[in-house]
Amino acid sequence: MRGGTSIQIDKDIELRQLEEPDAKDIFRVIDNERLYLEKWLPFVELTREISDTVEYVKSVINAPEDRFEYVFVIRYRNEFVGLIGFKDTDKLNKKTEIGYWLSEKYQKKGIMTRSVEALCNFVFEKQGINRIQIKCAVGNIPSKKIPQRLGFIFEGIERQGELRSGDVFTDLEIYSKLKNDVS
Repeated sequence: MRGGTSIQIDKDIELRQLEEPDAKDIFRVIDNERLYLEKWLPFVELTREISDTVEYVKSVINAPEDRFEYVFVIRYRNEFVGLIGFKDTDKLNKKTEIGYWLSEKYQKKGIMTRSVEALCNFVFEKQGINRIQIKCAVGNIPSKKIPQRLGFIFEGIERQGELRSGDVFTDLEIYSKLKNDVS
């Protein structure tokens, strides 16, 4: 079930597994919204050329089976608006983390909340995962509202958990949801 996975959330929102041609759209949004995105996303500072995004996409697509992670483009009314996917999946302990970002002009439409909810269902039902966590930078209110809306439990603060641009560490809020929280 690795290639070509797509999740139709509603008539407007589709999650489609990342493909090489998506690099152009991803880079365009990052480059056009650099100031907005780099406030919370450390990789923006390292994404200077389209080749940086192409290399990222290739690393996801060509990952060995034991390190493969599902990453999806978010399409709203057939337009690229962001990315969502899994990271640091621990298959042995049946746990994963969801990471996401969304273009500024598509905020406050419920796109990301519905996308995270769909990914939770996907990973609980089809991937046999028991625990999902989401980490949000302290102060990133829009991001932390998503796990709160979806019934994730706040577990605490990971002190200086992420290195952001300017060589500054930020604390992260950790939220989790277990499979039996939804059954």
